Amino acid sequence: MITPASSRDTFSAPVFRDADDDRPRLECGVFGVYDTDEASAIVALGLHALQHRGQEACGVASFDGQRFHTERHMGHVGDAFTGPDLVQRLPGHSAIGHTRYSTAGGSFIRNVQPMFADLEAGGVALAHNGNLTNFLALRERLVAEGAIFQSTSDSEAILHLIARSRKAKVVDRFIDALSQIEGGYALVALTNKKMIGVRDPLGIRPLVLGELDGKPVLASETCALDMIGARFVRDVEHGEMVVISETGVESLRPFPASHARPCVFEYVYFARPDSVVNGRSVYDVRKRMGRRLAMDSGVEADVVVPVPDSGVPAALGYAQESGVPFEMGIIRNHYVGRTFIQPTQGVRELGVRMKHSPNRAVLAGKRVVLIDDSIVRGTTSLKIVRMVREAGAKEVHLRSASPPIKWPDFYGIDMPDRDKLLAATKSLEEMAKFLEVDSLGFLSVEGLYWAMEAGVRDPANPQFTDHYFTGDYPTRLLDREIAEGRTEAVERQLSFLVSA
Repeated sequence: MITPASSRDTFSAPVFRDADDDRPRLECGVFGVYDTDEASAIVALGLHALQHRGQEACGVASFDGQRFHTERHMGHVGDAFTGPDLVQRLPGHSAIGHTRYSTAGGSFIRNVQPMFADLEAGGVALAHNGNLTNFLALRERLVAEGAIFQSTSDSEAILHLIARSRKAKVVDRFIDALSQIEGGYALVALTNKKMIGVRDPLGIRPLVLGELDGKPVLASETCALDMIGARFVRDVEHGEMVVISETGVESLRPFPASHARPCVFEYVYFARPDSVVNGRSVYDVRKRMGRRLAMDSGVEADVVVPVPDSGVPAALGYAQESGVPFEMGIIRNHYVGRTFIQPTQGVRELGVRMKHSPNRAVLAGKRVVLIDDSIVRGTTSLKIVRMVREAGAKEVHLRSASPPIKWPDFYGIDMPDRDKLLAATKSLEEMAKFLEVDSLGFLSVEGLYWAMEAGVRDPANPQFTDHYFTGDYPTRLLDREIAEGRTEAVERQLSFLVSA
């Protein structure tokens, strides 16, 4: 008999979001181990390696053969899942975990994952990386049918769909639920007898399969396998479901065959540089991005300076290709408190200096090529440019190791509406003037594919999800279509009333 689950939800100090920090926000990270001693402790270690994918909240769910145990916390993994009693709090030989940044729903404890539900067939814990592009339509339908939602997260809709399925077996219930969702996702779920991993039909969000002492491991990135000493086995393929049980690992293909389109932004910014994503070293790709920048938009300069940390590999590639010396002209403070409250506008203006400090000995009197991974709204870039100039730089030439970001994302990246994206609203010359730089350059889409060693982009069937640069979305955006349709309907109605 399966007894009820135990859970522990805790709050920490509120997570502060700097309104002027326009870095792309990471989606989430998922991790799971099956049939392993001290499973919850291993999951906590794996989540440490995935902390960069979500820094607002974290959670772990374990199963001890009789009960599920869950803990969900606001804040960092290191603050929440520590202490010698961790395995006692979360006992069991199988566990899954999640690090979160809220892209769907909000920053509340009720939205923190893994989410858990007691279903007719037993308990299910679910961790989800990505976004469902038909979530609002699904939620509206489910609520109309009597479903009661406990959160505002799109992940909960998947649990409702599993619960309402008429299929007899839990795996078939999962497949039934997945057939009704759209978007980009990687899921890791734990049931009474199985661990299940699923990657969306296009492989937009990443998921890998590893092995620790002969036992299966699932993770968002290979760096999490390295953290626990696990061996990388392979990527979970696009549209694949892996079902892990005491009999081994079974591979299912529940979706119609399709062409893979993994998210190219994993290579630009999200993934850790020591990870291998879809067979490509993230570090090597980022260095090639820098090389291509130097080839296409080189400039006379004295020093190449990265915006740490994500700009470092590209800056190394740029320096090696151009022959201009690489220097750490900006030093990042890795110990900035995540709960720091900026009480006044005057203090907020100094916020960038909490994270980055100028190395005046490198910058003073120099013509500086500043390399960043991407430019979103431009507010952070402007602060950094001003800081470099105040440190005595004679010239500042800004280079982005990604193409201009012109379109928002709906697959798990917290990227602003189009009217807030700098490259969508200004020309190159206008952007350079806004950013107060002597010159500005971006990697081209062609250069990005070159850096990926992917050949020429096929407009009819692109090799990657690259809509942020091209506007070519890989799936239907149902919620957005409905919202725009309703807006148009309201506008038509208002127009009719005014004319009447």
